[in-house]
Amino acid sequence: MTERESRQDHLAHAYLEARPRLIRVAYAVLGSVAEAEDVVSDCWLRLAAADREDPVLDVDAWATVAVARRSLDVLRSARVRRESYIGPWLPEPIVAAEPVGVRPTDPADRVTLDETVSFALMVVLETLSPAERTTWVLHDIFGMPFTEVAGVVGRTPAAVRQLAARARRHVADGAPRVTVDPAEHDAAVAAFAAAILGGDLAVLLSILDPDVVLTSDGGGKVSAARRPVHGADRVARFLLGIAQKRSGGERIVPLEVNGTSGFGFVAGTGLVLVGALTVRSGRVSRVDFVLAPEKLARTRLPEVPGQGAKVMDNR
Repeated sequence: MTERESRQDHLAHAYLEARPRLIRVAYAVLGSVAEAEDVVSDCWLRLAAADREDPVLDVDAWATVAVARRSLDVLRSARVRRESYIGPWLPEPIVAAEPVGVRPTDPADRVTLDETVSFALMVVLETLSPAERTTWVLHDIFGMPFTEVAGVVGRTPAAVRQLAARARRHVADGAPRVTVDPAEHDAAVAAFAAAILGGDLAVLLSILDPDVVLTSDGGGKVSAARRPVHGADRVARFLLGIAQKRSGGERIVPLEVNGTSGFGFVAGTGLVLVGALTVRSGRVSRVDFVLAPEKLARTRLPEVPGQGAKVMDNR
């Protein structure tokens, strides 16, 4: 093996170790797993080229900055596309292969999504400007110093402090203010799914917060509400209407969506809907449905030995 080949092997190994964290950085900035993976792959090529010119001594630090910069560029262009998106644009959900209740035992795996990129938070981050979002993600989630964040977003350290402060206010206003116990969240999701399966309007109304909001993202490819639905009565009737229209062969299965319990609708062997719920004081305050096929195409369904998924049959 030549010295250059040995060097390439070293870089590849270091980058592979950093890759899970780099994907999390890119996903938190972009809200798209596909775009995050593209960014991280592109930055590997950039790393290899940069190292040929001048050896990169700290691969993780170099790659984090490179991925953050590239993610910001992609987000700026993506914002233009999302403005012409048909209906609401929701983040691409990260659906775990493990069923609800099966938590990773390796501490390194636990860090992936817990309380960092929950679906509710990802929705709130969509309200920030690209610079605010990137600053908040890098500093508040990943602990990057303001001096380094400034280099990523092209602002002074004082300016990025202001960006972070504005972003923090927006996040505080939009994200759930109280951390919900996982058991409470799981119970709310189970009750929600059971009420839909049972077609019981009264029970569903008792589960929903009076000011609940439902948003569905079909991307113009499948039928979905073009505008958010507000209020418990309207949301409940909308949900039961969806359930009645679904074919008898569809199943509703428990899923882990961005680190917390959610559910999916399955037709055959593929997901046709992923549902993420925000729970507050034991009630569902937000419902997000992702139906856009391109956002569900790569999701693997959990396989639970000895457990059959419930069949949604409304005939």
